[in-house]
Amino acid sequence: MPMERHRKPALPGADVFEALTGDEDPAVRAEAGVRVATVLVRGPHDTGDVELVERVVTLTDEHGLDAVADLWATAPAESIAGVLFRLYLIRAWVRANPVQAAREFEAGKGFTPVDEVIAGVADPPTPAEVIRLVDAVVGGVVTGEFSDILDRAASFAHAVGIGRAHLHDDPDQLRSAARLVETSRVLQSAARTERLGQLS
Repeated sequence: MPMERHRKPALPGADVFEALTGDEDPAVRAEAGVRVATVLVRGPHDTGDVELVERVVTLTDEHGLDAVADLWATAPAESIAGVLFRLYLIRAWVRANPVQAAREFEAGKGFTPVDEVIAGVADPPTPAEVIRLVDAVVGGVVTGEFSDILDRAASFAHAVGIGRAHLHDDPDQLRSAARLVETSRVLQSAARTERLGQLS
């Protein structure tokens, strides 16, 4: 009897995003977003497939954050699509503001416990190291346990949020810090739900 071969998950390509741009039905768009998110997280993964990891990490580089937002922004926060959207938002912000991200992360590490994997980043972290960190977290969607990935992202977001709150007294920055801490809470809760096998 021939062995069944695992197929690589079909990542969303340009055709997926182009097909959705003209679709004004929010229900259809939301359903498509759930399908894409589920394939990314639950599809058969070859953890040694460097090309696949790279494609997952750079999804928003190729298609833009707006395309991902169209798929996932309206998903419930504690859902696969909802947490993926938050992971890509964090990555996009860090890549656009690596100096600020490194500074706030370093400041936050002094006030809050940080996941031991993230704590291994050089002290103080350089902007390039913080970029590598978030890329590794997003790439972990393919190579690691999804619950662990969510915990790492939560730890990073919490440290940055706390750091931002300590470095700034501007009301907008403080609100932004509070949103990051809330994002961290959502990711931690989703990680717990994932460990129970109930994240969908």
